[in-house]
Amino acid sequence: MNEFVWPIRVYYEDTDSGGVVYYANYLKFMERARTEWLRCLGVEQDDLAVRVNALFAVRAADVEFLRPGRFNDLLYVHSRIARRGRASLVFEQNVVRAGDELLCAGRIKIACLDAVAWRPRAIPEEVLNKLNEIAVEEMVDSED
Repeated sequence: MNEFVWPIRVYYEDTDSGGVVYYANYLKFMERARTEWLRCLGVEQDDLAVRVNALFAVRAADVEFLRPGRFNDLLYVHSRIARRGRASLVFEQNVVRAGDELLCAGRIKIACLDAVAWRPRAIPEEVLNKLNEIAVEEMVDSED
């Protein structure tokens, strides 16, 4: 699970007056993919905020818009963790159309924050354990 892929259908509401995906919606697509990846790992962000007082917020985003997505396109958001820090994660995310046509490429830095103080905090151990399981699976797969 080095890479997580999440499908997104482009709805009319996602497009601008020119009939292409409005640029800010690519960030929404990437957000949904990160959330669904955590959910697949068994991490629910609302539960994390309540139980261990931790939440995730976008700290920085570097995004390139390369080609237009259009109404009714089926897109795929490819996500992978490029870097893990004590209190942050950097995701590389690409939005592609069927056939691997790259539409948008992003590098998103996510900070882990204390849900009350809104200050940086260490990523919760349970989340790190899930991420470590992915890394172990990758190492096992690469040996085959």
